[in-house]
Amino acid sequence: MKAKEIKEKLLEHCFLWIVERHQRINKTVSNIKIALEEESKSSAGDKHETGRAMLQIERENAGHQLKEIEKVEQSLKRVQINKPSGFIHLGSLVTTTQATYFLSISAGKFSLQKKDYFCIAPNAPIGILLLGKQKGDFFVFHNDKIEVVAIE
Repeated sequence: MKAKEIKEKLLEHCFLWIVERHQRINKTVSNIKIALEEESKSSAGDKHETGRAMLQIERENAGHQLKEIEKVEQSLKRVQINKPSGFIHLGSLVTTTQATYFLSISAGKFSLQKKDYFCIAPNAPIGILLLGKQKGDFFVFHNDKIEVVAIE
C-alpha cells in the first residue's frame, strides 16, 4: 500500500474517532437531560437539590468536552496529507526507529495490514519533538535516541 493510501486511511480513522467521541458525549448529555427531568419529578429537599447540582456539573463537563472535541475536529480539518515537504509537519507520516506516527490528532493506535500507526497531535510530547525534523535527524524520548527514518 502506498503512503498516500495509508495516510488517507489514517485520516479516515481520525475522523471516525471524532464521530464516535461526539456520539458518546451526546449520549451523556441526553442521559443527563433525562436524569434532570426525573430529578425534577422527585420530592424537594436537600437530597433532591444535591442531585440536581451534581447533574448540572456533569452537564457542564459534557459541554466542555463537546467544545474540546469540536476544536480537535477543526484541527483535523487542517491536516493536509498531500503537502510534500522534507520536514515533518501536520499531515506527515513519519517512520522512526521506534514507531510510525501520523501527525494529526491524538486518536491512538491504528493497525493496517499488520502494521501499527500512531495518530498523534503536534502538541503531544512526541509530536513536539518530531515537528520540523527531517529524515536522518535524531531526538531523545524517554531516554531513547530515536532516528527519523522516513517522512511521507
